[in-house]
Amino acid sequence: MSQKSFTLPLGIVLRKSPGVTRWAKWVWKAVAVLPGAEPAKWRELRREGDIVEYHAATVPLELWRTDTEAYLTELSTKVPSIYVVLREHDNPNAESPLEVVLATASPFDGQDYADNGEDIVELVPMPPALKALIGNWVEQHHEDEEFIKRRRDKSRVDQEEDGIGDGRIRQLADVYRAPSSKRETVH
Repeated sequence: MSQKSFTLPLGIVLRKSPGVTRWAKWVWKAVAVLPGAEPAKWRELRREGDIVEYHAATVPLELWRTDTEAYLTELSTKVPSIYVVLREHDNPNAESPLEVVLATASPFDGQDYADNGEDIVELVPMPPALKALIGNWVEQHHEDEEFIKRRRDKSRVDQEEDGIGDGRIRQLADVYRAPSSKRETVH
């Protein structure tokens, strides 16, 4: 039996550049991933004037054999990418404004984090070596699931009128009439 998952350390490179409005002093963007990177915490990689690139963090990229359909979906896109999830620090005194939460090759996981409204999800193009590694993982573990059409139940539920009207009303002809103020008994 083959392994259930594979983990690879993945360095995340963030670029800090001057903002274009007075409300945003700096703009942060995930620009690259470094497969097999050593642990790092906001190590400066490159500086060109006000633009600085940092190896912000190294997080595990986990591949699961049960998620191969998601990886196939991402590998079939025009530019296969890694989804980098970032979160703003609550503490204004933190050494960096963003925390790298995770990196994933699954577009389904990326969408889940994008939908929560609290996280920033950036797409970073996969380097060719990482694309090949994920492709090999999918090739080893993907199993197509046979489509099984659901069959309808033969019972007719449209013939009964359960729950319509008020049981305190005696007349069947006017089941939507409001009950009178005096309590009537149903015969």
